[in-house]
Amino acid sequence: MEVYLEAFLDYLRIEKGLSINTILSYKQDLVKYINFLKYCGIESIGNIKKADIINFISAFRNKVSPRSISRYVSSIRSFHRFLLREKVVGVDPSELIDSPKLEKKIPQVLSRREVSRLLETPDLSSVQGIRDKAILELMYATGLRVSEVANLKIGDINLDIGFLKCIGKSSKERIVPLGKVAQGFLREYIERARNRLLKDKVSDILFLAQGGRALTRQSIWKMIKKMVKKANINRVVTPHTLRHSFATHLLEGGADLRSVQEMLGHANITTTQIYTHINMFRLKEIHKRFHPRAK
Repeated sequence: MEVYLEAFLDYLRIEKGLSINTILSYKQDLVKYINFLKYCGIESIGNIKKADIINFISAFRNKVSPRSISRYVSSIRSFHRFLLREKVVGVDPSELIDSPKLEKKIPQVLSRREVSRLLETPDLSSVQGIRDKAILELMYATGLRVSEVANLKIGDINLDIGFLKCIGKSSKERIVPLGKVAQGFLREYIERARNRLLKDKVSDILFLAQGGRALTRQSIWKMIKKMVKKANINRVVTPHTLRHSFATHLLEGGADLRSVQEMLGHANITTTQIYTHINMFRLKEIHKRFHPRAK
């Protein structure tokens, strides 16, 4: 079975163009699945039945969250569809397997005041502070994912016309506008700080750590965590919180959903629609707080 798993992972990487992290998630899910099948005495791909998949899901139902179960089902379906497409098997036993219905979580967003406090925290007297300020301003101005920020190359930024190019999920390229404020702090970082971080090395990566190394996703996450604490924002804030805040504040300002979808790089507009739910939820809270007959 491992041979078919490796072929499937190659397909995800080469043909689908998925990221390393996404492929790793598929691999982890399917290794669990294959090990379970072997434990049950199933050694051949062609012998897997719908009941075996149901047994696998049942075995983990009380051990992991519904969201994890849903991911397992999605990974298994993709794997079996691949096997059917490649004519390894004649039927797809996962075809009629239902995913658990998930409650849509309302993403956490920062208020405009909280964003302002966060953006004011970096120390602009240091090269790292200039860099961190540019990163925070960029993330709030564009809604980029942390991995997209870490992978940005200096050639992806056009400060003269105020746009950047980034490669998102499934290797899809998109163009995102930069605001004047983010442009200004990016220019300051490139002109005043980047060469000092680069030292004698050569790199086309935009955001650098000391010694010219590329800044990692984890480093950016740690920096945001540190700045959140410094700004006295007493709740969990992740890099994705800035993405959620970017989208929510755009919609609150009157942006249309399609434009926000394009800037976020969502393949499906239903993914973007979650931000309309945030607006509705917040409006309801405002109504409840201030209307005399709402309570």
